[in-house]
Amino acid sequence: MKQLTNGWRGLKTMIVLVIDIQKGITDDRLYNYETFLESTKRVIDTARKNNVEVIYVQHDDGPGTGFSVGDVDFEIADQVAPKEGEKIYTKEINSCFGNKELAGYLDEQADKTLMIVGLQTNFCIDASVKSAFERGYKVIIPEGTNSTFDNDYMDGETTYKYYNDMMWPKRFADCVSLDEALGMMER
Repeated sequence: MKQLTNGWRGLKTMIVLVIDIQKGITDDRLYNYETFLESTKRVIDTARKNNVEVIYVQHDDGPGTGFSVGDVDFEIADQVAPKEGEKIYTKEINSCFGNKELAGYLDEQADKTLMIVGLQTNFCIDASVKSAFERGYKVIIPEGTNSTFDNDYMDGETTYKYYNDMMWPKRFADCVSLDEALGMMER
């Protein structure tokens, strides 16, 4: 494995968490939509080629919301669809650790390194990053692999930069270039 600039040398294994890339919110309203999809697909493809486990998480807003089990918008976006045998968990709160089965599975793993990609930067990704950090995981965020929408306070680009450039680095996660993240998975 090549030497990494952020102290991740000697990494044995990790898990890639693909959070909430669901049909109802995966469209061109997202900041940097095309780059987000392409970068995320590269992470997933590299993980699969190198036998790095990829786990999917879907957010369920509850029956009648249009974003729940059985609804088209709830389904994982076709562009990043899981392959047969890959684990899929459902959550009902922002952090993926709200799913006790997923949290238990992750706790059982020998290596505590998570690469987190998905939607939305300021909601479920932020909550999952901070929850993982609090549980002692090493968290890796590849550049361009999370996104969000404009909101009443910030546009999507400002929101993305706030978390990826200011909030997470040197606090909760190692935010790295896409190339560095891909290199971490190469065996």
